[in-house]
Amino acid sequence: MSRPHGSKDFWVGALRVEGPAFRAAAAEAPPDTPVLSCPGWTVTDLVRHLASVYCAVRGFVTQGSTERPTSFQSIVDPPPGSTALDLWQQEFDQLVRLLDGIDPEAPAWNWAPQPKKAGFWPRRVAHETAIHRWDAQMAIAAGEPIEAKLASDGVSEVLDTCLPAGRRRASDQQFHGVVQLTASDTDQQWYLRLRGSGIALLDTDTILDTHDPRARVHATGTASDLLLALWGRIGLDVLDVTGDASLLEGLRVGIPAD
Repeated sequence: MSRPHGSKDFWVGALRVEGPAFRAAAAEAPPDTPVLSCPGWTVTDLVRHLASVYCAVRGFVTQGSTERPTSFQSIVDPPPGSTALDLWQQEFDQLVRLLDGIDPEAPAWNWAPQPKKAGFWPRRVAHETAIHRWDAQMAIAAGEPIEAKLASDGVSEVLDTCLPAGRRRASDQQFHGVVQLTASDTDQQWYLRLRGSGIALLDTDTILDTHDPRARVHATGTASDLLLALWGRIGLDVLDVTGDASLLEGLRVGIPAD
């Protein structure tokens, strides 16, 4: 399995692009505009959620420990006359400055089966921001794809981080078989084997599987469409799928507002 290059600078650079795009979309919408891709949320809810994520991440990165915090750092309501976007901007600016200066090898807790290092968080918040930028743009009917290289890395994050951490959307179902995903615009492929509630990434295209080979499924789309489909933002029907499409449900993660 090939992977695009990712580094702290790449992810912080993506954050610097996606953050202002998120703010621009959120600023264009009335605060109570529904976010259709996050049912039950308004634009204000979305803005406050992302500000809360930034605040919590700053706590994880600065505590200097790999232990799960007993409590998460939380945002403080903006002073009178300020808006939720003002609060978001404050949190965004602080986070970018912090991540810009971190040592990726420094100890920092995270919720995934990954090394407990600060370098986990630039990647995570870059993808969190990109997905929610898309949410905010869709609220004003102006959704733009996620940049291809960032989206490819986002697909990898779903497969190497989110699913192994138990964030499968269909958590009550069992899936068995081999899946191949192909990003048509980055020429990247992922092979993985679903094993009931588990998942194994495969590093070659030589698939040895005890399950019926007819259970395999191949799905192709742009990296952005693959990522948005895995996060439940768009339907799987936007992809070119051959084989047992039901297996793709085993790759979808999170909840709409996650």
